[in-house]
Amino acid sequence: MMRVKLGKQREAELNVSQPPDLTPRYSHKLESLSYLSLNKLVCTTGLPSDVTIEVGEISFLLHKFPLLSRSGLLKKLIAESSNEDGSSCVLQLHEVPGGAITFEDITRFCYGVKIDITALNVVSLRCAAEYLQMTEDYGDGNLVALTEAFLNEAFSNWPDSIKALETCEEVQPFAEDLHIVSRCIDSLAMKACSDPKLFKRHVSGRSFKKNQSDNELWNGISSELKPSHCDDWWFYDISLLSLPLYKRLIIAIEAKGMKCEVVAASLIYYLRRFLPLMNRQSSFTDTTHATIPNTSEADQRALLEEIVELIPNKRGVTSSKYLLRLLRTAMILSASPSCRENLERRVGAQLDQASLVDLLIPNMGYSVETLYDIDCIQRILDHFLSIYQPASVAASPCIIEQGALIAGTDVLKPMTMVANLVDGYLAEVSSDTNMNLTKFQTLAVAIPDYSRPLDDGIYHAIDVYLKVHPWLTDSEREQLCRLMNCQKLSLEASTHAAQNERLPLRVIVQILFFEQLRLRTSISGWFFVSENLDNAQNHGNLGLPNGDTCHRDSGEGTENLRERLLELEKECSSIRNDLQKLTKTKKSWSIFPKRFGFRKKSERSNPKESNSKSSSTTNGKADHENR
Repeated sequence: MMRVKLGKQREAELNVSQPPDLTPRYSHKLESLSYLSLNKLVCTTGLPSDVTIEVGEISFLLHKFPLLSRSGLLKKLIAESSNEDGSSCVLQLHEVPGGAITFEDITRFCYGVKIDITALNVVSLRCAAEYLQMTEDYGDGNLVALTEAFLNEAFSNWPDSIKALETCEEVQPFAEDLHIVSRCIDSLAMKACSDPKLFKRHVSGRSFKKNQSDNELWNGISSELKPSHCDDWWFYDISLLSLPLYKRLIIAIEAKGMKCEVVAASLIYYLRRFLPLMNRQSSFTDTTHATIPNTSEADQRALLEEIVELIPNKRGVTSSKYLLRLLRTAMILSASPSCRENLERRVGAQLDQASLVDLLIPNMGYSVETLYDIDCIQRILDHFLSIYQPASVAASPCIIEQGALIAGTDVLKPMTMVANLVDGYLAEVSSDTNMNLTKFQTLAVAIPDYSRPLDDGIYHAIDVYLKVHPWLTDSEREQLCRLMNCQKLSLEASTHAAQNERLPLRVIVQILFFEQLRLRTSISGWFFVSENLDNAQNHGNLGLPNGDTCHRDSGEGTENLRERLLELEKECSSIRNDLQKLTKTKKSWSIFPKRFGFRKKSERSNPKESNSKSSSTTNGKADHENR
């Protein structure tokens, strides 16, 4: 081996009455062991070294006396390996905690050189001192006592505790035996749940250099990822920990009484730092890409599965946006089925809080039939319905008592929100030409009829589907239109549907019929109210206002009704003209009596004569209209 001398040789001879100066003098280049390629370190004291200690690839040429006076282990090893002729002995300490760098500091301490104990090296020094048995039995103020006192002081503030916990990973088996890891975690958990103003919380000297991935948000809006709220000031510091240490710390923080919402937010923050897919949009038009860390797909998958298990299983603690983003990431990384099922159940429990853009999860299957994963949304909807749909309604969704509706107002509100969400989702995915009619019907039928106050949303979805799939047969079109209730269309939707050439003719007739029925009901109700007002005026005061108030209200109601009648007359006239144009391009008006069973007996008995009588029937209808 190459021998490297550190320092200058002492020129003067030692005085016998004076103890030898055993303080090592290292050259400036090797004082911190920055050049690890030099594999020998020689302590020059004027006396030849009589012990060589090998730590890893480094050999320390030292002296026995300062070492055995401070270390019980070295005293034992030197005594066992000493030769009778007094020649130098060789010791191997490859398992010393902290390696050669830590052992260099210990060597300095043994020779009486002052060493700097910091939060970054105290854990390795404490473990190495325990390994070398540097207790008070081998001198007052030994290294075990010094490092233990520094640790107790470090645990009193946040930054030193964080730094100490980070360095525990290098010597974790020894740190676990000395309970340093558990003490760090308890200290940090207590401080995270306390008021940050009570202690120094900022980690001095830590680099907060922003990463490109830190500025990526869901909709491409740039914003700093570093949290700024009072409850999440500690998110960034603990996100620098390894997964095992982070997992133990977050469990301890939750056990100390931290709110579930804050714990879930910290978990999401941790994932967003290490999973670039969590910072990307689910849309196919997404062009922003976060900086992908040097983490393999298997490690990302394991990280995701671990964190999902830690998220508190409580409704609302994590937003549906992040849950759906987690689900999308789990599909891309091919996470375990249990992980994906767990996320689907969580999303289903709060589906009413989701937004449409979050539900548009791209299809990740090998045999991609549709652009979006319809089956996943179907499973999520089934989870939601199993929670919020009453059992009696589930058995017969078309029949529900009025009392149950009044008592279950809180249940109907999320059901209505989900119904609107599913209708919007159907309208969005219907633009895919590969969207199967059966899947469309299955998803639409899953929503109970009572949860839709109006069927405008499902009508819009049906209209989009018919527009994108013009090859549907008449029977398929009618089957699709049965998903909506023509009586629950608004005035605007009814007007649009009556002029929609994509709808079957029978559906258009139904819409016109129900609109006229609604008009008659409105007129009858107004006349009934008007008659009651007249009777009240003739028989005296019946608790209703008299005089000008009644006349004013009656006049306003009459004016509103007249405006409503004029609008409906114009709409009916327009619809009638459009229908005449439509029937000229499709079939003759004689299709109506054929479809509704109004054929004459003569036509039923002698169909051959129907063609000859068609002209006379048409003339007769015209004469009847003129009358």
